[in-house]
Amino acid sequence: MSNQGLSVRRVGKTTGQRKALLMDKVISDDGTPLAYDTFGTGPGVILVTGAFTDRSYLVPRATALAEAFSVITYDRRGRGDSGDTAPYAVEREVEDLAALQEATGAAYGCADSSGVMVLLRAAAAGVPFEKLTIMEPPFRVEGAPPAPDRYLERLREFIAAGDPGGAAELFIVEAVGQPREVVEQLKPTPMWAALKAMAPTLVYDALQLGDSSVPTELLAGITVETLALYSTASPEWLQNASRAAAAALPKSKTLGLEGQFHEIPPEILTPALADFFLGA
Repeated sequence: MSNQGLSVRRVGKTTGQRKALLMDKVISDDGTPLAYDTFGTGPGVILVTGAFTDRSYLVPRATALAEAFSVITYDRRGRGDSGDTAPYAVEREVEDLAALQEATGAAYGCADSSGVMVLLRAAAAGVPFEKLTIMEPPFRVEGAPPAPDRYLERLREFIAAGDPGGAAELFIVEAVGQPREVVEQLKPTPMWAALKAMAPTLVYDALQLGDSSVPTELLAGITVETLALYSTASPEWLQNASRAAAAALPKSKTLGLEGQFHEIPPEILTPALADFFLGA
């Protein structure tokens, strides 16, 4: 599919409280409202989050990038202030990103972790981004830890049973690899309630990733120039996942930057993105 023919309606703009921020909504093709914020002015770049995050997670990055770009952050469906029309399918998030790109005119797309699959699917479907950056898609390349047993099925079982906390714990402990003590520390905090509210969308990210192998056939059809980033502090398998994605993309290169586990600080990421997006 392409973004042609998608119905896009914008509703209810209000002024936000953060610097150079507009809060708005766009209506996706199936009627789902998607909340987004705009930071700064200049060429547009849409930031796509990975699992268990909403647009609030991207505020530091968006604020830094706003010196050079008009930065759009949005709540993927089922998160934050966005809606969640059933039934879910990976194609719906392609339509979501197409609607947002059409509404904002953003030239560039930037995605992390499992959000990379949303951006790559959109590019493959013809959403007209001029350049892309992706960082550490969790593809199960050589050296990666094994995927949790029956991961998608167990997520669905927890959600169907009305136990979003169980799904959240499964993701944190078995998918991410954090000690169970981390979950116990989170449970008394307000953050745990927020994570439980987003837990149904863990199913969506699992569906986006499929079997978590590198989707070479999908990537081979993407002709948009792409920069695959990785943090030098991330495990080697995550760095290799970025390299493997770049190897499957026709027009791509890789770049390692100093950072933390699965994250690059805004002050290091911003000049790299500005150089790639705005350079010759």
